[in-house]
Amino acid sequence: MDVLRTPDERFADLPDFPYPPRYVDLPDGPRMAYVDEGEGPVVLLLHGEPSWSFLYRHVIRVLVDGGCRAVAPDMIGFGRSDKPAAIADHTYARHIAWTAAFVDALGLDDVTLVGQDWGGLIGLRLAVADPGRYARIVAANTGLPTGDFPMPETWLRFREAVRGAGAEFDVPRGVQSGCTSTLPPEVLAAYDAPFPDTAYKAGPRAMPGLVPAEPDDVEAQPNRDAWEVLRAWNKPFLVAFSDRDPITGPMAGLFQSLVPGARGIDHPVLEGAGHFLQEDAGERLGREIVRFVTR
Repeated sequence: MDVLRTPDERFADLPDFPYPPRYVDLPDGPRMAYVDEGEGPVVLLLHGEPSWSFLYRHVIRVLVDGGCRAVAPDMIGFGRSDKPAAIADHTYARHIAWTAAFVDALGLDDVTLVGQDWGGLIGLRLAVADPGRYARIVAANTGLPTGDFPMPETWLRFREAVRGAGAEFDVPRGVQSGCTSTLPPEVLAAYDAPFPDTAYKAGPRAMPGLVPAEPDDVEAQPNRDAWEVLRAWNKPFLVAFSDRDPITGPMAGLFQSLVPGARGIDHPVLEGAGHFLQEDAGERLGREIVRFVTR
């Protein structure tokens, strides 16, 4: 596997992100970067496509102030983590294995999992495979598709746009399109920082094609199996969705109705926020997580 590493200087002067990177060398080679701040109950913050842990900067601050330990890894291929250069190097199963190896390496336990976008697709699979490690789950603008129901038209257009853009995929534009707020230039630059040129973009280019959008997808049945576990999941399960995400919006009701651990919980709706609710309502999301962990 040909692996690229973004030069450190690309990450100088990131706005509102003073957190130094830490690294774990995974068993099969790539180095995974992460932020680890604060003390207290562990909150594992998993991002999605095409962002990185920078997305959680406002959430991290609130969690640390609220007495939690915030652990936010960068997916392999994103952020300050190593970047396999071939699109074929990225598979759903491999990203699950990489993230599981990261959690094992840090010895995390009694974890509150927060998953948004791909962070949920990966994180929910981690939780059902190792339920003893995870005490709580927060689903935030995410899902667990099986291909048995049509994907939203908005997402299908996004997948086609990424395919059509090819190596010229504009990562900052992709993040901005998922926000209701207008991101300042320095924030957009931070989302572009991991990718010095097109050779580094295999991860963002690969991920839309890895979503199980058809019932015969290689990961469709494992996701069906995961749903069976979630239908018996009695641990606390918070659904913290925004009200302006056309991609994952319908999943909020499904989680609330199908997961036993979601019953009897006051699930917040983050008003005025888009798909990347961490950008549009990060501080409120952080407060909801702290309340959930400490209640």
